[in-house]
Amino acid sequence: MSTRVGLFGGTFDPPHHGHVAALRAAWATGLFDRIEVTVAGDPYQKSAGRVVHSALDRLAMAHEAFDSLDGVVVSDREVRRIGPSYTIDTVRELLAEGCDVDLLVGEDLLSSLDSWRGANELAQLVRVGVVPRPGSVPRALEGWRTYVVPMIPVDLSSTRVRDAHQHHEALDDFAPAPVISLFRELDE
Repeated sequence: MSTRVGLFGGTFDPPHHGHVAALRAAWATGLFDRIEVTVAGDPYQKSAGRVVHSALDRLAMAHEAFDSLDGVVVSDREVRRIGPSYTIDTVRELLAEGCDVDLLVGEDLLSSLDSWRGANELAQLVRVGVVPRPGSVPRALEGWRTYVVPMIPVDLSSTRVRDAHQHHEALDDFAPAPVISLFRELDE
């Protein structure tokens, strides 16, 4: 029997309470043997300037945010990879390891899945667990096997956390304390 893995990838610049809530909700479904958080080493879909911290710094923040969560493993596989990070490559690696893969994505990314590298192949290889976002209604995407991860949406983004930090706002409500501490330390 293959290992069922929920793949939760992202830039995590920085990771925040919304990510934590999504991971807890996905784990609570009972669908997975583990959830693998993959930090994009070179996030090809992020425009220049949107990624503030290095891949290793973002990986360290992901460990601070997620290591204590049940069923969650933070992976450096995309950080170690040379060149842009593509989800299809990570999925192929997991399949080669004998895993059955569900891709966990925020509802805001659902409409862009068809533009991802290897999208047609990806649609055949994975199921997509859609994490709801405030103000949106998750919907099916033609050609993809989707389901909704049941949870109360969290109105938070890494951009919001970075903006709050830039404007010297309190960050306590945005991310776990160890992440905030490391985030501030990295920006000194």
